[in-house]
Amino acid sequence: MEPVRKVIHIDMDAFYASIEQRDHPELRGKPVIVGGDPTRRGVVATCSYEARRYGIHSAMAARTAVQLCPHGIFVRPRFDAYRAVSAQIMDIFRRYTDLVEPLSLDEAYLDVTVNARQIPSATQVAQEIKALIKAETGLTASAGVSYNKFIAKLASDYHKPDGLTVIPPVRAARFLESLPVEKFFGVGRVTAARLKTLGVETGMDLKRLSEEQLRGLFHERGSILYRYVRGDDERPVMPTRVRKSVGKETTLAEDTADMDLLFSLLKGLAEQVEERLKAGNISGKTVILKLRWSNFQLFTRRVSLTVPIQSSAQMVALLQPLLAQYIEREQRQVRLIGVTVANLQHPQQQTSERPEFITQSLWDSVDDPAFSV
Repeated sequence: MEPVRKVIHIDMDAFYASIEQRDHPELRGKPVIVGGDPTRRGVVATCSYEARRYGIHSAMAARTAVQLCPHGIFVRPRFDAYRAVSAQIMDIFRRYTDLVEPLSLDEAYLDVTVNARQIPSATQVAQEIKALIKAETGLTASAGVSYNKFIAKLASDYHKPDGLTVIPPVRAARFLESLPVEKFFGVGRVTAARLKTLGVETGMDLKRLSEEQLRGLFHERGSILYRYVRGDDERPVMPTRVRKSVGKETTLAEDTADMDLLFSLLKGLAEQVEERLKAGNISGKTVILKLRWSNFQLFTRRVSLTVPIQSSAQMVALLQPLLAQYIEREQRQVRLIGVTVANLQHPQQQTSERPEFITQSLWDSVDDPAFSV
């Protein structure tokens, strides 16, 4: 009989803002907003829990954040510092297991079914890791412990900050049934609204729908929802993943055609994509702009290059004219914007040539594989 898997999801608490408060004691206990200049066209990258109490969130226009919290303290991101702390945290994880799957600088899955310290309790492993992170970095993390990745990730978000939530198999059904439907992977604002018209507001409600009904509503995603609400997720924790692309997108709190805000979001997303590329020591030869209009139609445009790039400035230089062109042409508001770099290259494949624009491909596709990360 196969042993029950023991999976931990670790998610750092307000990672960038917490590092700023750690390194600058005068910021502790204050609403810290990491992002762009509020007097120009800045966008919030993240913020401290003190700032979140005012309704501030990532991807919000900095000028809106100032209105919500006039005494908020804005700081520019220091990605070199964040990468250094991330390396410390990943080192702590690997003291317990080689099965570490980083998702970003501040979160990862760990499979501790068999671990280097031969600790039978995954809960104890999570407690030790949290304590080491606190002792060695001065930061707090939230952890979810369960028998698969999906539930472990839900659990890590259940009590934040500095939380530890354990969902063993015997508690999984009740836990999943109690959750708002928005908590399930792939259920965004539009999907949630559609489900609620059918009276589906919780996991328990979702469980009443057959797989055929869900597939009729959401195609393949319906089958995924059917499995997840039943606690079925066989995905392994993979220390190395072959990426097809690296991307970052955000759904706006309100639909907009404000070019200043959209340009700022584009720049902020490109900077985050650059950081992910640097963290993986990769670059790419295709840059993609993704928009979802207010009528929910997905719109994607790509630019291909002769040699790979990694720089956010180069991404913005390529995508900003496209964004301006199509916002002006379509005369529609945007509800989602994303930046993706695809056709990835590793160091041995890269050259030192200056990248040149070679082609622009135009298409509209909901299921474009370039957006898998």
